[in-house]
Amino acid sequence: MNTELTELKVCIEVCTDCHNMCLEVMTYCSDRSCKYIDVSMMSMLRDCAEMTMMCINMIADGSEFAGRTCQLCAEMCFKCAIACDEMHDAKMTEYAAIFRKCAEHCKAIGLMSAAYFRRANLEVEAVS
Repeated sequence: MNTELTELKVCIEVCTDCHNMCLEVMTYCSDRSCKYIDVSMMSMLRDCAEMTMMCINMIADGSEFAGRTCQLCAEMCFKCAIACDEMHDAKMTEYAAIFRKCAEHCKAIGLMSAAYFRRANLEVEAVS
């Protein structure tokens, strides 16, 4: 498997983990009787969950917009990481690390050449 396909596969895996974690964070915060969460944070987490799923789908489909979508996802994940860090809670710090990992991988995909996506020799099956 070439390096680009490996990076795409890893990004899909990390985005999947991050998507699931967004849902976990919402539950974790809600279980604490809103100590950590407000409407803005809940909205940001839902948006991040949606964006990670969009990245997964666009990468898997070889969309020409995957790079730009990943760049936006990276921005959203970084903001979620900052918000989690500001809560000064050990579990939220763990979540922040996962958000950062996803952000770094999405940022890397965003920086990949746009020419990669929609190439005739793209083997989508190898990414899945």
